[in-house]
Order: sequence, then C-alpha cells, then structure tokens
Amino acid sequence: MTELIRVDGLTKSFGDNHVLRGIDFQVDAGSATAVIGPSGSGKTTLLRSLNALDVPDAGVVTVADATIDFGGVYSKADLTRYRAQSGFVFQNHNLFPHKTVLQNIIEGPVVVQKRPVAEATDDARRLLDSVGLLGRADDYPGQLSGGQQQRVGIVRAVALNPRVLLLDEPTSALDPELVGEVLRVIRDLADQGWTMVVVTHEITFARQVSDQVLFVDGGVIVEHGAPDQVIGAPRHERTATFLRRLTDPI
Repeated sequence: MTELIRVDGLTKSFGDNHVLRGIDFQVDAGSATAVIGPSGSGKTTLLRSLNALDVPDAGVVTVADATIDFGGVYSKADLTRYRAQSGFVFQNHNLFPHKTVLQNIIEGPVVVQKRPVAEATDDARRLLDSVGLLGRADDYPGQLSGGQQQRVGIVRAVALNPRVLLLDEPTSALDPELVGEVLRVIRDLADQGWTMVVVTHEITFARQVSDQVLFVDGGVIVEHGAPDQVIGAPRHERTATFLRRLTDPI
C-alpha cells in the first residue's frame, strides 16, 4: 500500500509539560488508524499536530503531498499547504451557531478553496443525504441533537475533500444513545476507503474498524500493530493494564 502519513521524531511541549516525546509512525492510504490511551497521554496533541492546530516543536511529518521539518525552516505557505491535506473533526462539533447546517458545510469550500457556491452546495446536499440529514440542511445547529451535530461536523470535514480525515474523540461529548449513529458514519467512511486517524475511547469500534492501533501513554507510542494484536493480545503490560481498566473499571 502507498504510505500517506509518515511521522518521524515528533515532539511537542507546552511550557515544562513535555506532551510528545519522539513519536514515529506511518499510515497507509485507505487505512484507518485508531489512537487509544489514557487521558493526558498526548493522543489529542498528536492528532492536532497532523493538522498543525498544535504546531510541533520538532519532527519531520509528511501528510499526503506536504512535508514539513518542524525543527527547521518553513514558510507560512508551507504550513497552509500542510494543513490543507487533512480535514479535522472536533470533539464538540465546533459548528457556527449563527449559520445553517448547509452554510456551515459550504463555508470552507467557498471561502477557503474558492469553489463556486452552486458546486459546493450540490456537494454538501449530496453528503448530507449520505448521512441521513438532507432534510435538516436549513436548520441551525441548536435545533439538532448532539449526534446530528457531530454528523454535520464530519460532513463539513469531508466536504473539503481532504486526503486524510482526523477525528478527535468524535463520540466523547455524546449521550450514550447517540454514539451509534456517529460510529456508523465513520464506519461507512472507512468502508469507502477514506484514510483516517481516529482518537477514540470506543475500544470495540477500534478493534472492528481500524487497520492499526496506536497505544499512546506518557507522550510515546508504547505499542502499535493490528487491532487483534494490540487490543486482543497486547505485548506490553501497560497496554494490558489500560485495557483491563476500561473493561472492568471497579
């Protein structure tokens, strides 16, 4: 398979807090990677670094057609090109509350990518239809459930037609009964061949949908591999302890 993401020596600190301590991994085109680990382990910072929402301190990162040496010299144009390779789905939707669902989705394609409004609108309606929300195109985010808002957030990222989708705990802010509808959309995207990196606490979902799992703790990748190995038969005791606590928290 073709390698679409490559990360070598990624580091990131916030003051004296060393969040990422030398991260290395690869993601193949058309594959889904699940990132799991305890709170504060660096998972979200790792994901945000792939879109430079958090700009790394050092490391060479390739995402699709853009490579940046974050410890070297790069331009604003380099950073813009790097960010354009991926679409980001946030935990809490981050939709514009004063814009309709349709307006939220076409904002990026029209304003950032300078695509014609009619073309962006047609694409947005097609994508909304694919996630069962075409009838809510003219509603405002406040009129939707949390699960519906998150599906709109996913459509907004997909509408940019990025090479990679980055999803940060996409179900963590949802009531339990709404989780399934969002996971079904993500599963459909995986089946369609989207390259995805998903930070998630949904371990069963990670095992069923991902092609590889990264277990992150203390700012390093403790273990990585196929989901049946990392989740089903972890080699490291730290991974096994984390998984046991999820299944039996008492």
